[in-house]
Amino acid sequence: MHVGRKQSIGCTVESCVHYHSGDYCSLSAIVVQPCTNCSNGSPEDESMCSNYRHR
Repeated sequence: MHVGRKQSIGCTVESCVHYHSGDYCSLSAIVVQPCTNCSNGSPEDESMCSNYRHR
C-alpha cells in the first residue's frame, strides 16, 4: 500500500511498466475489461487490466 493515498491498486505483474516494487500499480486508476471469447467463469480468464504496457 502506498502511504498518503486513500486507496491503492495492488498489482503483481512485474512485466508491466506501471508495476512498482511492493506490489502496487503507479497509476491512480485502472480500467478492467472483459477478455474476448471467454465465458468459463474463471476470474483470471474473464478479465484483464487494459492499462497493461510491457516494460
